Amino acid sequence: MRVVLDTNSVVSGLLWHGSPRSVLDLARSGQLSLFTSGVLLSELYDVLSRQKFAARLAAAGTTARELMLGYAALTTVVRAAPVSGAVPEDPDDDQVLGCAIASKADFIVSGDSHLLRLREYEGVPIRSAGELLELLPHNEEWSET
Repeated sequence: MRVVLDTNSVVSGLLWHGSPRSVLDLARSGQLSLFTSGVLLSELYDVLSRQKFAARLAAAGTTARELMLGYAALTTVVRAAPVSGAVPEDPDDDQVLGCAIASKADFIVSGDSHLLRLREYEGVPIRSAGELLELLPHNEEWSET
């Protein structure tokens, strides 16, 4: 299964436990394939570099750069297809949609209300991490902890 994670889901999965972490764990175990773009990786680095995450990163003994590079290594990087105006409330979300189109994704995973309201884009379903996990066969290894 080919999946594009929105930046908010990646940050959640990298820094906390829960459904987004379970999606990352599925990718780590080879049960699904993650796709991203250079723009999304840059956004991830920028978000992880925010002061509000500094204590969390320090407690984990890592940096924004290390987390971003680790995530990049877990993904296939594609050049996002051009998308414009699909999410007028948050034009940055068009990058997620463009990445999904370019990677021929089966799902977009997001916690962003603007994307979730769309429910799908050009045939690609947009779901929360929890919703995606519910669609997959249950596996004790990745169930929420």
